[in-house]
Amino acid sequence: MLTLLKLLKDGRFHSGEALGAALGVSRSAVWKQLQHLEAELNLPIHKVRGRGYQLASPLVFLNAEEIASNAASLAWPVHIFDSIDSTNAEALRLVDANCAAPFLVLAEQQTAGRGRRGRKWVSPFAQNVYYSLVLRIEGGLRQLEGLSLVVGLAVMQALRKSGVQDAALKWPNDVLVGRKKIAGILLELVGDPADICHVVLGIGINVNMQKATDVDQQWTSVQLETGSPVDRNRLVAQLGLQLQGYLDLHKASGFAALQEEWEQNHLWQGKAVSLIAGVNQIDGVVLGIDRQGALRLNVDGVEKIYSGGELSLRLRDDS
Repeated sequence: MLTLLKLLKDGRFHSGEALGAALGVSRSAVWKQLQHLEAELNLPIHKVRGRGYQLASPLVFLNAEEIASNAASLAWPVHIFDSIDSTNAEALRLVDANCAAPFLVLAEQQTAGRGRRGRKWVSPFAQNVYYSLVLRIEGGLRQLEGLSLVVGLAVMQALRKSGVQDAALKWPNDVLVGRKKIAGILLELVGDPADICHVVLGIGINVNMQKATDVDQQWTSVQLETGSPVDRNRLVAQLGLQLQGYLDLHKASGFAALQEEWEQNHLWQGKAVSLIAGVNQIDGVVLGIDRQGALRLNVDGVEKIYSGGELSLRLRDDS
């Protein structure tokens, strides 16, 4: 099916006869494959008698050479998959197989994409960016302090350079435009953080997605914000460059060097929020973050510090 899709990716009309000849199959077999494409990948295909078949919009596939040409200073090996359970899961499998870090895993589609707190990450085919960068960390707990927030800064800047000027941060791992989510971050660690470990920087960005029925929160995409489709290879390259710069600064100077920049770009700075921790809810006002990236809240006039992967921050209606 993907061979057929690559014949259609230019967004032009192709006759069933021509497609069948290119694939070495009958026109009826082409028709069946097109039905599978629509059903399995949720890609609308126009069918016009006398003209043939056309994708509703052209597709640009992820390409390692294109990414490298837009980010010549990056030397990360890139593994690209047409479809995979999740890029983070594949990254962890490659770590287990002793693949040397750093390396990058990308996919056109995830069948079991994961967000924070076990949430599903909706991952339609060839529309968004599903990105997992693996780093090797040696004997430096400081290199892990505030790391997800550092990644958030890189994602935010890559989005701004792609035309989404209102992209901003939400503690701890989201990038928003207003109240709508445009990107999320999921970090996973294996090994001994006090000695040698690997960390997977998992990033999902809504790029050219224009509709989705099974997302359980407000969302947006780069195309919805800018009004035009985005070349995902350029965005991946820009994200890599931003990550490289921020990770180098973080490694050299620690998260404290980025604390002020992060707070300046926190959309909910000074806002009344509710912090959800399991069945507990803590109401307070966001003061900022500390030098390790933990959240600082004013709770009934007292400053309190919160950190942990199972926390969720929500904006209070009265703010």
